[in-house]
Amino acid sequence: MEQKIRVGIVSYLNTRPLIYGLQRLPIKDEIELIEAYPASLAEKLKTGAIDLGLVPVAVIPQLPQYYINGNYCIGAVGDVASVALFSEQPIDRIKKIYLDYQSRSSVNLLKWLVKHHWKIQVELVDAKDESYINYIKDDTAAVIIGDRALAQRPNFKYIYDLAGEWKIATGLPFVFAAWVSTQKLSEDFITKFDEANAYGLQHIDEIAAEYDNGVYDLKKYFSQNLSYTLDQEKRNGLKKFMEEEF
Repeated sequence: MEQKIRVGIVSYLNTRPLIYGLQRLPIKDEIELIEAYPASLAEKLKTGAIDLGLVPVAVIPQLPQYYINGNYCIGAVGDVASVALFSEQPIDRIKKIYLDYQSRSSVNLLKWLVKHHWKIQVELVDAKDESYINYIKDDTAAVIIGDRALAQRPNFKYIYDLAGEWKIATGLPFVFAAWVSTQKLSEDFITKFDEANAYGLQHIDEIAAEYDNGVYDLKKYFSQNLSYTLDQEKRNGLKKFMEEEF
């Protein structure tokens, strides 16, 4: 029996349309799904604990070699809703920003926006655990990603959507995560993998209903905020982001 391909997936709602088919189509018998938050998945790919992962694009330059597989990703052409800077003050009054420990791409995106788009002088602090969300007050803000960001949207006066701000600054969509491997995978496998990703995108209504939590309109989230096709515009946005230094 051939060894299963270990596939790292993100434990956030945004991945549900992509993994829907991986859990239902015949490819499920060829893979082992391993779930973690983005920064942890990046480490697993670097250490060889997974063979293929939906990893933050910020990890790609750290890999000795890499392959971006298939035609799907976690991306946005405007506001993504679940990756944002939360604050009680407008951007020009912020003095300190806590950075989400679960993120890599989002943290680098924030750093880029601070330097090139907002052009503000702030102290950046790496958060260690969930308690950092409690520090958002006065002139202290924080980056929050994933389902936790959706839940926090009603709680703060100012929300700066990082994907939306990138689009304003560059005119390009943003890619947060892509299916990356460190070894070349067979074309047959990638074809079936793509088909499984596409299958989920054909069942958005069912997925939104299944995971509905009353916090955010998931049909809007899956079909409007998120954009899953790794088209040429997204590849252009990804190329620009990967050329930056952080």
